[in-house]
Amino acid sequence: MATRQPQEPEEHRLKPMFEQIDSQPTDIGEITLRRRRIPDLTSNDIYEIKLDEEFLMSSLFVTAEEALADLGIQAATGDRLKVVVGGLGLGHTTATALQSDRVESLWVVELLQPVIDWHRDEKVPLGAVFNQDARCRFVQGSFFELAQGRPHGLVAELPPASLDAILLDIDHSPGDVLFASNSGFYEPQSLQAMARQLTPDGVFAMWSNDPPDAAFQDLLTEVFQDVTPHTVRFYNPFMNAESSSTVYVAKGVRP
Repeated sequence: MATRQPQEPEEHRLKPMFEQIDSQPTDIGEITLRRRRIPDLTSNDIYEIKLDEEFLMSSLFVTAEEALADLGIQAATGDRLKVVVGGLGLGHTTATALQSDRVESLWVVELLQPVIDWHRDEKVPLGAVFNQDARCRFVQGSFFELAQGRPHGLVAELPPASLDAILLDIDHSPGDVLFASNSGFYEPQSLQAMARQLTPDGVFAMWSNDPPDAAFQDLLTEVFQDVTPHTVRFYNPFMNAESSSTVYVAKGVRP
């Protein structure tokens, strides 16, 4: 008797294996949203964002983005938390933060308007989640400029020292930035300017694609009282091996 092969879901059969959903010119390059299917790796659609020819992120690898939110929110003190996420991307850090009922308000600072539009227009899966959650608001602008107080800080309507947590996922690492101009953020004066927007017990958490960096940890210690790097491990199906990232969690702003 012949063995019946499992049938692919109808919604998958109707979709092409690869689709470029949108591509828009920006001041920093062409930003592109794509969707692909790789049945040998996963049954889910894979969403990808590219800037020119550089891959920025893939929905195939979200463990570290989710860990950034979990670790940052867990370290924060109290309820009714006011949180800023630096960098929207495909939205996994933001969505994970919103799963906490301790989060009262969340602002996502994103440089590129097309990325915000993809979520508002629900061209990416998590767009509907954000559109239905009144706690979530988008701020179009440079995180690095706003974090240093220019022109009005990360959240214009809040007074100084009001944020409970800032979660950052933009550059690959402090030593591997997307643009040379971003490097100035990873210096004591810039980090101190950002920290002044946090409550005294506030938390700054940041993702890095590199292993823990002692020099950067020392730099954070100049600004925060408690700094812990967390190694986040996850399976990489392309390599058929384990990969890892780092999430730095810094808490307690030094006077």
